[in-house]
Amino acid sequence: MESFSGAFTIDIRRLRVLRELRQRGTVAATARALALTPSAISQQLSALSRELGVPLLAPQGRGVRLTPQAQILLDHAAAVDAQLERARADLAAFEEGAVGRLSVGAIGTAISGLVAPALESLRQHRPRLSISVEELDPPESFSLLDRGDLDAVVAVDYRGGPTRGDGRYSRRELMDDYLVVALPARHPLAGRRRVDLLALAGERWIVGAARGHCREVGLAACAAAGFTPDIAHRVDDWNALLRLVAAGSGVGLVPLLALAGRRPDGVVLRQPAGPQRPCRHLYAAVRAGAERSPSLLPLLAALQEAARARMEGSAALSRPAGPPAGRRAG
Repeated sequence: MESFSGAFTIDIRRLRVLRELRQRGTVAATARALALTPSAISQQLSALSRELGVPLLAPQGRGVRLTPQAQILLDHAAAVDAQLERARADLAAFEEGAVGRLSVGAIGTAISGLVAPALESLRQHRPRLSISVEELDPPESFSLLDRGDLDAVVAVDYRGGPTRGDGRYSRRELMDDYLVVALPARHPLAGRRRVDLLALAGERWIVGAARGHCREVGLAACAAAGFTPDIAHRVDDWNALLRLVAAGSGVGLVPLLALAGRRPDGVVLRQPAGPQRPCRHLYAAVRAGAERSPSLLPLLAALQEAARARMEGSAALSRPAGPPAGRRAG
């Protein structure tokens, strides 16, 4: 008999027959224990021997004994059984949402303001739920979600994006992220608590990059106030926008989620005047039908809880210290 078979496969059920034979000592006793015939036991063990390409039984008087190869195999079988039990436990844990692997695509400010706090909570309550995060803007994030490369997306409503009734996705509404006015500290209106956007119609404006969705919100706010802004600078980083403001190069609008850290010196932040405060709406999306996945349920719940916490602190965030360095305008 060959020492190894080219196709090395093992039928777990046959391994258990071999283990029972070691415990019972004879084919007849093994057959009684497993409610099979002695012939069926012999056939099972012969098939296992052929699968592996090694002898498992050797004659001994009127009975048989296990070969050294069979003893080695049974040592490994114990490890296989233990691993299968771990797999069984993990599958049960998966059904409870305690184990799983997820990938999330999110805009930059949502990562720092919502996703990171959600992951911190999940690490405490679901430590075996492994989640990878990638900073992505729509529509790219939705393309990856459609392909199955992402399990969830955190995005903002934007022109041309998925509607609330889009049957391809299941949505969880997260929060309205309000924008505040960033002014140079020496600006004539810097002393006011609220600033009318129309009073800034003659200023040079700093806005998001040409394809940025927050840029659309800012331009729409200016249009609602009755003017088209004179755009002097386009940047893709909130800290860069604030530094340009501090340098006296213009004014701009910044979302509250981008203001979690320290702002550059020379910048003041003021709420826009009027009942219609400009904002962008954030939500989480998964593929339709996946919203009841045991691992996605706790992630979505943690994102909503993080959003609630951010909204509860919105009063304090209305006059924040400013964003950390390197924050992209996402």
